[in-house]
Amino acid sequence: MTTAVLNYIQAGKNIKTRLESASLPEINWKAVCAVGLFMVFLSASFYAWQIVSSTKDYYLINKYQKEIDKLSVENNNLQVSFAESDFLGEVLTKASALNFQKISSIKYIEFSHVNNPVAVVK
Repeated sequence: MTTAVLNYIQAGKNIKTRLESASLPEINWKAVCAVGLFMVFLSASFYAWQIVSSTKDYYLINKYQKEIDKLSVENNNLQVSFAESDFLGEVLTKASALNFQKISSIKYIEFSHVNNPVAVVK
């Protein structure tokens, strides 16, 4: 055998004797299992709390969204109502400024040389 192979075999024997002489610490498996079970219980509890919290938030957001939609529709109706009342107020003011009066009846007369009738207010 060559020197490299003999050195390799000797190194393997040295590693084996070191591993046999090394002492590993004793593991308390009851404590490890207890900590593991506690962590599982804690994680499950946190998950359940998150689900409950998310569900409450979803319903609360949904409720407020419906209220926002309802108020938006009401706001649009009020804007239309205000615009109509403002427009009608301006029309009435201008009509009274121009001395317009309510009409009681309309009679149409037709001219022979004009195709369209003309309205006459009495």
